[in-house]
Amino acid sequence: MDKLTGLVGVVLIGGAVAFGWKMLAPNAAPQGHSMTPPDTSEIAEGAPLVKVSVPETLSANARLGKSIFDAACATCHGANAAGQNGVAPPLVHKIYEPNHHSDMAFVIAAQNGVRSHHWSFGNMPKVGGVTQGDVKMVVAYVRELQRANGIE
Repeated sequence: MDKLTGLVGVVLIGGAVAFGWKMLAPNAAPQGHSMTPPDTSEIAEGAPLVKVSVPETLSANARLGKSIFDAACATCHGANAAGQNGVAPPLVHKIYEPNHHSDMAFVIAAQNGVRSHHWSFGNMPKVGGVTQGDVKMVVAYVRELQRANGIE
């Protein structure tokens, strides 16, 4: 047996062991937050999904973002990004914290739409009539709302 054949064998065996270990290991809980959306069965259709505390003051970018949000996003995501039961999720929620959904994830979702992956509201369509800069201002607004509600 030459060295190359031996090396290929070691790599294959190592890969099989790693795969088996991963398949047999117990599922670890997500770090930092639960990815399970809350039970909404007791909330009226169209009602806000979370209570949002709005900060007394917003930065200039967040104020602009709020006006864009109100025009382009609130129809689905509700006033102050509190979501609407049966329509769209709240953006002021641990699921959308910055270490799980980056600012760019919001830009990509608005520009391209996004497949449903945390909530059962269906896929989000792309948002027409907003620029990448508009979405960045909306993100500034959402992030300030998140911080005001204990989501870092």
